[in-house]
Amino acid sequence: MTVSKQKLRQRIEAEAQALGFAAIGFARADAAPRTAERLREWLASGAHGDMIWMEETAQRRGSPAGLWPDVRSVISLGMSYAPAVDPLALAGEREVGRISVYAQGADYHDTVKKALKALARWLVAEAGCELKVFVDTAPVMEKPLAEAAGLGWQGKHTNLVSRTDGSWLFLGAIYTSLELGGEIEPSEPHPVHCGSCSACLDACPTGAFPAPFRLDARRCISYLTIEHKGPIPHEFREAIGNRIYGCDDCLAVCPWNRFADTARRNQAFVPRAELVAPALADLLALDDAGFRQVFAGSPIKRIGRGRMVRNAAIAAGNSGSAALVEPLRKLVGDEDPVVDEAAQWALSKLFSPAFAGEGDHAKHGGGTF
Repeated sequence: MTVSKQKLRQRIEAEAQALGFAAIGFARADAAPRTAERLREWLASGAHGDMIWMEETAQRRGSPAGLWPDVRSVISLGMSYAPAVDPLALAGEREVGRISVYAQGADYHDTVKKALKALARWLVAEAGCELKVFVDTAPVMEKPLAEAAGLGWQGKHTNLVSRTDGSWLFLGAIYTSLELGGEIEPSEPHPVHCGSCSACLDACPTGAFPAPFRLDARRCISYLTIEHKGPIPHEFREAIGNRIYGCDDCLAVCPWNRFADTARRNQAFVPRAELVAPALADLLALDDAGFRQVFAGSPIKRIGRGRMVRNAAIAAGNSGSAALVEPLRKLVGDEDPVVDEAAQWALSKLFSPAFAGEGDHAKHGGGTF
C-alpha cells in the first residue's frame, strides 16, 4: 500500500537514514540557476587543467534538465565520512604517505551508489515516479544542488560545508519526475556561514585559491596527485610534502568541523589500517599486481600504479630519509617514464650533485648520512 502524499517526505527521509545517509534535502530542478554560468566562467579560465571531460559535458552538467529533460525535482543526499583523528596529524612523518581521509575506507562510489539505488527502488514503489541516480561519475553539479536543497553551503574552498557534518559528506543525487509542492515541500536553500573566516584559503600549501569561492585545480594537490597524469610541475613538488593521494588541508582547518560527529559516519568509511599511514618504501616497491592487491575496493585503484608510485617518489624526495634511497634507485629506468623522472628528481633532492649513486653516504641538509 502506498503512503499518503502528506507523509511521503518524512518516509523518504526515514528510509534514507536507514540506508546510511546522514543528510537529505529536496530542491526543484531549477533551484541553482547560476550553476551553468559559473561553470562556463571556470572552464573559460582554464582552471580545470586537463580534466577535459568537464568541457565535454559542460552543457549537460550545467543544469539537471540539461542531463535529463524530464527531471522536475532533485533529492540531494549526503553520507558522512567524518574522521576520528586529525587529518593533519601525519604532516611531520617523513617516511609515510598521507592519503586523503575520503579514500582510506571503502570506495564511496560503490557504497553511495548502492544506497541510492535502494532508495530509488523504494521511492518508485511508493510514489510511482521516474528517476535517475548519480554519484560523482555523471555530469552532475552535486555541490550547488546540495546547497539549494539545504544540506550545507559551498565554502570559500568551494567544497560543501554542513553545520552538522562539517566538511565530510559524500554527495549523491536522485533526479525525479516528482513535482515538489503538496506531497513534498522543497527545502530552504542553505545560507553561507563562512563570515570573515579565511582558514581554508590560508591553509592551502600551493595557493590554489585565487579568490574566495574560486579554485584553480591546476594548483590543487588533490588534482595534481589524482587527476593529473603527467609529471607534477616542479614548482609544487616541495609543497606536496608527504601527500600521496589527495589533500585535506583546506577541509581539515574549517571551524565547522567541530560539530562533525563520527557517530554519524557510515561504517563503510572506517579507515583501513593499511591506508592510514602507508610506508613510502612499500609504495615505491609496488608493481601492477601489488598495486591492485593493496588498493582493491578503494577509490585509489582508479589512478593506477604509475601515478601512485610517482606520488610516493615525490614524497620520498621531500622526506630527507636515506632509507628511501635504495627503493628510489630501483625506479630509475622504470618502464613508466613519469615514474622514472620522479625517482630521478627525488634522488637529486635527497643528495647533493656530487653524489652520483656511487657511494653509501651523502651530504644532505648540512649533515652526513
